[in-house]
Amino acid sequence: QVQLVESGGGLVQAGGSLRLSCAASGRTFSSYAMGWFRQAPGKEREFVAAIAGSGRTTYYADSVKGRFTISRDNAKNTVYLQMNSLKPEDTAVYYCAAGRTYYSETYYATRREYNYWGQGTQVTVSS
Repeated sequence: QVQLVESGGGLVQAGGSLRLSCAASGRTFSSYAMGWFRQAPGKEREFVAAIAGSGRTTYYADSVKGRFTISRDNAKNTVYLQMNSLKPEDTAVYYCAAGRTYYSETYYATRREYNYWGQGTQVTVSS
């Protein structure tokens, strides 16, 4: 069982930055690929970024590529999402997710491959 707790959301002006954190419980954090998803009001939850258990392989949605950076610290059981050049359309509840893997370079870009989800943190970008 893995429990995930997100933090770092808030209100920021367009062009600003935020850093989200997701702390995970358990002793096998590096065995999980981690991902960030977001859900805006009235929309489906969408993929944002993913990172393999090793931390060496990452993948991004086109909408955030070049602006967001996902990283992880396996010693601290924490995954991060650095968000720069924020836009009003980035406004959403952001969720982190964990998916069990058996290869250190595996990452997942779809919801069904993630087993555990956090409660979410609100990010609001004002224009």
